[in-house]
Amino acid sequence: MGNALRIICGVCCKPTSESDSLGHHGVTAQTVGVSALAHDLYSYEINSQVPEGLSKHVVSSKKAQANWYKKLSDAWREAKPPPRTPEEASRLIIQTLKRHQKADVEGLLVFYGLPLPHALVELTHEAPPSTHLEGAPPSAHLQGLKFELQTLPVDAKAVADGDTITVYVSTMTPRESSQVPKDVQVAAVQRSKARAVKNYAKADALHKQIIDAGYRVLLIQNEEVLAKKYRIRLRGIDAPESKMPYGKEAKEELLKLVQGKSLRVLVFDQDRYGRCVGDVYCNGIFVQEAMLKKGLAWHYTAYDKRPELDKWEKDARAKRVGLWASKNPEMPWEWRKDRREER
Repeated sequence: MGNALRIICGVCCKPTSESDSLGHHGVTAQTVGVSALAHDLYSYEINSQVPEGLSKHVVSSKKAQANWYKKLSDAWREAKPPPRTPEEASRLIIQTLKRHQKADVEGLLVFYGLPLPHALVELTHEAPPSTHLEGAPPSAHLQGLKFELQTLPVDAKAVADGDTITVYVSTMTPRESSQVPKDVQVAAVQRSKARAVKNYAKADALHKQIIDAGYRVLLIQNEEVLAKKYRIRLRGIDAPESKMPYGKEAKEELLKLVQGKSLRVLVFDQDRYGRCVGDVYCNGIFVQEAMLKKGLAWHYTAYDKRPELDKWEKDARAKRVGLWASKNPEMPWEWRKDRREER
């Protein structure tokens, strides 16, 4: 596998700068380091052997290395979903091996071409405990919370820009099951019957009826699930619009955070476009925090006064990361106002 990865990168992933230098597997942090780690963990489960050459990057013995791979293999299997990006893989290694020597952890990251600890954005704002809002008042730090959503895995096409996501929630959840319109329930049953007899034209027409009502039938782990559609506006931040500088980067970062993952959304309000305004958590990470710390969003102070969001924006400004690398980045609300006036 290591040789195959080296060949792939030798053809199409040649480094363009010192920061893109190749790691042990011949890959950059932006290519297949995660795949190399996954392969080695899988191989370890089969033959209990750690990769050749690892000892050149770490200080501990082969026996200690084997212990790391056992722990990492267990952590990888327990992660739902498993790491997909270099940052996620780095965090898994750092968290799993946090009691081991710093030189060993960093050596292992270098071995796979993954980001080192100092290159990662430190995320500190954990999701609050589950609220169970049915009839129970929210706690003080969740004042104004209307309801909570646990979404199905997010599709790549669901991210419109750096602060808006379309999500789906299974109608099997207690809150949703009591709100499904009768005509949607009937259409879902009829669609299933139409597909069973291979009447796909009728099934497609019924699915369009379901979609027009704000629902969709999704295939989740080979099982069809009727789900309610929600458009989510990330509370308290405003990311660059798609046509603005850093608009593409903001969208890509949000996609990287949420794609393929189930989200926890705490909904506080609804905006004039019908979107639910809420705090979004992904595997315990506060998504707005990540966007602000990476300099890919503004704290939207006109609608949100939380001091932690203000601090995260100021920290990113001071470090000149993301859009703050520009001296005077145009604020998205001003950009939108200018476009409205031009029309």
